[in-house]
Amino acid sequence: MNQIHYSPSVQRVDALTMNRVLRNTYMLLGMTLLFSAAMAGVSMALNWPHPGMLITLVGYFGLLFATTKLRNSGWGLVSVFALTGFMGATLGPIINMYTTAFSNGTELVMMAMGGTAVIFLAMSGLALTSKRDFSFLGKFLFVGILVAFLAGLGAVFFQFQPLMLAVSAMFVMLMAGLILFETQQIVRGGETNYIMATVTLFVSIFNLFTSLLHLLGFALGED
Repeated sequence: MNQIHYSPSVQRVDALTMNRVLRNTYMLLGMTLLFSAAMAGVSMALNWPHPGMLITLVGYFGLLFATTKLRNSGWGLVSVFALTGFMGATLGPIINMYTTAFSNGTELVMMAMGGTAVIFLAMSGLALTSKRDFSFLGKFLFVGILVAFLAGLGAVFFQFQPLMLAVSAMFVMLMAGLILFETQQIVRGGETNYIMATVTLFVSIFNLFTSLLHLLGFALGED
């Protein structure tokens, strides 16, 4: 049986490619997070109302589809900022709601941000240093996110608070797993498009933050 041998030069090229994708992903992720935060700040300052579930879902999935189609062109960058800016604009009214509904609303927001940062750094660090293969998480995460999304729609439609809390807890675990999975995909060459890698990590961070905020508001919110 013939064996395929990879030369050191090929391995160096692969390593350089993965390092470039990782570097570009983190650079773009940082810029989109800043832009999204700026849009959230604008929507908070202008007291924009939340657009509602229908407009939010149409806007999100529409811009996500556009980003996926344009991921290999310069327009993909424009689409990424449109998507993350839109998500930031929808986040502003949510933060305003917590800061006005709870006397410790600002503290809750800061705690959710801190928790999100800790989880992101922990999962990223694990993905970058662990020799364990986490690719088995892919199918589980896909099914889990689909189930949690549908359950979330049902919880909102029926206004069933226990299910809302359960969905938020599910999303915290699923988004932590998605950060771990996607980062290792980049490191091991499974994801070579930094635009799509950025979108995946941004959406993970966004959902992680909002889910933590919901849980903290329920557990620690003070009237």
